[in-house]
Order: sequence, then C-alpha cells, then structure tokens
Amino acid sequence: MSTDQRSNSTELKGTVELTIAMVLSGTIGVFVVESGASPFNVVFFRCVFGAIALGLYCLVRGFFTDHNFTPRKLGLAALGGVFIVFNWVLLFSSYKNTSISVATVVYHTQPFYVALLGVLLFRDKLTPAKFGWLVVAFGGLILTAGVSLSDFESGGHSAYLVGLGQALLAALFYALSTVITKRVTGVRPHLVALVQVTLGIPLLLPFASFGAMKGMGPAWGWLVGLGLIHTCLMYVLMYSSYQKLPTPKIAVLAFIYPAVAMLCDWAVYGHRVSLVQALGIPLIVAASLGVNLGWTFGPRRSARSEDTSGAENGSGAEAESAAPRTAPAGLPESAPADAARAEKLTIGESR
Repeated sequence: MSTDQRSNSTELKGTVELTIAMVLSGTIGVFVVESGASPFNVVFFRCVFGAIALGLYCLVRGFFTDHNFTPRKLGLAALGGVFIVFNWVLLFSSYKNTSISVATVVYHTQPFYVALLGVLLFRDKLTPAKFGWLVVAFGGLILTAGVSLSDFESGGHSAYLVGLGQALLAALFYALSTVITKRVTGVRPHLVALVQVTLGIPLLLPFASFGAMKGMGPAWGWLVGLGLIHTCLMYVLMYSSYQKLPTPKIAVLAFIYPAVAMLCDWAVYGHRVSLVQALGIPLIVAASLGVNLGWTFGPRRSARSEDTSGAENGSGAEAESAAPRTAPAGLPESAPADAARAEKLTIGESR
C-alpha cells in the first residue's frame, strides 16, 4: 500500500470514529432527560461509571506507565475538572428549563469565550476578523434564544431565562476548563479525562441525593449509559480520531453533535425551533467555524504576502503543525500523549 493510500485510509478511519463520537454526543440530552434524575445526581453517577470504565481502559492499554504527570500538571488537570464537572451540571439543568435543542445551540458559543479569555488572561490579539465573528455569533445567539421583552416582565418565562443563563454559564465554564487544561502537555488525554471524572465524585458527593434514586429501576440504564457510552467509548473514539484528521475536518464534523441533538429533541420530545430561532443557528455555526478555521471577511492576502509572513514566523507547515486543533464544544480538553506529535488537541466536553 502506498503512502497516499495509507494516509487516505487513516483519515477515513478518523472520519468514521469522529462521526460516531459526535452522533453519540447528540444523544446525551435524551439519556439525561430519560434518567429522570436531578442534574447533580446525573453528573455524579456519570462520573462514577465513567471513572470505572475509563480507569479499566487506561489500565488495559498500559497508560498508567510513564503517565508524565507532575504535581503542576495534575493540579491543572484537576482545576480544569472542577469547571468541566459543573459545566455538565449547568448544561443538563438547561435541558430541563429550555430544551435540548436551544441549550445545545446556545452552548456552542464556547469558542468565543475561549477567544475572549485569551485576550483577557494571555493578552492574545483580538483581530478584526475574530471581533467580526463574535458580533455574528452574538446576533445568532439573540435569534436562537428566542427571547422577547415580555420574558423579562412580571410573569414572564422565568424558567426559560434561567435555562438560557445556565447554558451560557456552562459555556463559560467549558472555556475556562479549555484554557486551563491546554497547559497540561505531554499527558494522554484519556488520563486527563480520568482525573477529571474521578475528581467529580467527591466534588459532587455533597450535592447528590441518594434517597431520590430509590425505585429508579430500569432508569439506571440511562445513567450507566452516560458513563460507559458517553464518557468512555465516546472519548476513546474522539481522542483516536483527532490524531488522524486535519483541523478543518474536525471543526466541520463537530457540528454533527448539535444537529443530532436537535433531531433527537424533535423525534423524542416533539420540540421544534421557531423560524426566527432557525435563522440564528447558521450564524452561530458559521461564526464558530470562522474562529476555528481563521476565516476573514475581506480578501485574502496574496500568496507572496503569505510566503513572506511564513518566512518571518516559520514555514506554513510548521505554523499549521503548531496550531491547536479545536474539538467539539463540550468535551474535556487535553493534549496528546506523544510529544512527537506536534499538534495540540483542544478537547472540551459539553457533553
């Protein structure tokens, strides 16, 4: 088999893995709602079952050998885990106060929080293009939220407004986790995720209501599924696919998740977005892709100008290699284990 054939075969495998992972992500809302448990209980048991499954997987694969954790990296992973865990609680609460569709779309404003945090915390440059995409995303958010002045008046839809706030705060928590966990380099993402879900067990223990879990019966299957399917299998597929795919394909395939979530919300619960809300969704999608892929509003610079810039800042291949790959919104963020792989993966869990 030639090098090109192997490359195509590898990319195809990565595409299949990420597609399956994103389809699974889109079903999370149904598992959460059908469990009937409170958001705190859902996340607590997701962490329990997820930690068991991920721990066994890492043990079988031998990931605990040469794990490359240092006290600093472990502390950063744990701090990122605090935001990830409460991000799940807020997002799952938003499902019940709004709908799976609206919460998921609003939650996908995460990349813009990451960009703003970069400006505030690390003095990253907010380019005119990024600012423009932020404006587009904000417009899409207003349309998708479907909020009117009557919602703020006495007797308005207070629960719906709370749900929107929960989705936005969940996105902010994800962004904080992303910024923090990006700095955990040289550690397998599976181990970072394992640290984060394991931390969630003692973190959420004071908030869990075990009395409310009595008599759940078959509903336990939904919680077990969240741990085994959406916290172990899904992550394993994603982390594997990120090593095989170029950044643009990852960014595009990531939107399978909200599409499937909206389809499930309609098929299972009959929830439909309004025409106005539907107009806002493509704006958020386009803005997210624009930020992740570096799209600009004006004409691109000439090839000669780009070559000159590349000579000043490193070759085009090196620049692309050094750029972080951004994963779908909502999954735990981490870096690749093999230092020889130049690309850093950005994995945050919305889900």
